[in-house]
Amino acid sequence: MSQRTAYFCGKWIDEGEMKIPIGDLGFSMGVTVTERLRTFGGRLFRKSEHLSRMRHSLEIVGMDADGIVDEIDHALDEYMERHQEMFAPGDDWAVITFATPGSGNGPTVAVHGAPLAFAEWAAQFRTGVVTYVSRHRQVPPDCWPPQLKCRSRMHYYLADAEARGQNPAARAVLLDQEGFVGEGSTANLVVYDRATGLATPKSSKVLPGVSVAVIAELSQELGAPLEQRDITLDELRAADEVWLTSTSICMLPVVSLDEQPVGEGKPGPMYDKFLAAWNSHVGIDIARQAEQFATRA
Repeated sequence: MSQRTAYFCGKWIDEGEMKIPIGDLGFSMGVTVTERLRTFGGRLFRKSEHLSRMRHSLEIVGMDADGIVDEIDHALDEYMERHQEMFAPGDDWAVITFATPGSGNGPTVAVHGAPLAFAEWAAQFRTGVVTYVSRHRQVPPDCWPPQLKCRSRMHYYLADAEARGQNPAARAVLLDQEGFVGEGSTANLVVYDRATGLATPKSSKVLPGVSVAVIAELSQELGAPLEQRDITLDELRAADEVWLTSTSICMLPVVSLDEQPVGEGKPGPMYDKFLAAWNSHVGIDIARQAEQFATRA
């Protein structure tokens, strides 16, 4: 197989043929529930956790959570079977699923994917990420619950645009409505202070990240527990290390915040320790893989 296919509304089609009607509520109102998975060694990582979060998101929106998740579960398995021969040795993919209420004839359900875009972040395992605190805030929980993973991301878009106005390679950090540290744009945040240890915002106030859950597991193995709590902006600025965590990148070090260095302004020893533990967990050198496949023929 040389052409990627996609699962779309019960059928397998060429990926380029995917079309969302303009009357689909996923387009017209942004009602799109989604999950982004990645593979390690050609196998989907933490599929059950992603599907569990998808189920909860669908329940929040009021869609047929059981039926749609069952459909997606089978489609993910078939997607991997259909595309396994396209995986280059040592390479890995992103696999995305989404569901919308559709346009009156039942929900739109899809699964598609592509090789991970390592070129976008491969160098940052070494150089780190530049960040700016945005004036744009997280969506208040009385608008929609933070546990809902959806494509309504205008706040992320505006926050990153603001950050890129300062530095084209920068990413945004968003505060919540109370002024506490919230999320990075499309990433959870972890803060390390040598005196107080590891902390991340409460899962009741941010999207419960699959990757930050991996960090929590590794923290127990490494004897450095991860605490969920409110984190002030002053604490973030004074931290010895700050990390971004999300499915595709796994974990990246933040080296500057508002043009001030985080810690020593380079990836720190605790970051290196956790990345090495994640490497062992999945049997892959994550940073080396990203550098190797940052350019593909």
